[in-house]
Amino acid sequence: MRWLLRSKIHSATVVEANVDYVGSITIDEDLIDRTGLWPGEKVLVVDNTNGSRIETYVMVGERHSGMICMNGAAAHLIKEGDQIIIMGFELSDETIEPQTIIVDETNKFVRYL
Repeated sequence: MRWLLRSKIHSATVVEANVDYVGSITIDEDLIDRTGLWPGEKVLVVDNTNGSRIETYVMVGERHSGMICMNGAAAHLIKEGDQIIIMGFELSDETIEPQTIIVDETNKFVRYL
């Protein structure tokens, strides 16, 4: 059994960072659906702007809103305007074809990789 990449949102832009919220990352529901992420799922978030890497969990944001919001303590490390990659993994003994998407500067779906 190995941990394999299953879901990836590439080049998302953080539109909000809310330190006063109780943890997590809020993601536009359309992007969640396109990548197969689940509400409450643990994800790795990598900040291309400053190099931070954190684990948190997914919360559903309004569909087609472009919402990518870092909540709670993570908002100290990943700020509004930062470019990030969001990844979900699966433990499997079989290879997995990851659902990887590219988004534009407003976090709208552009294409699958």
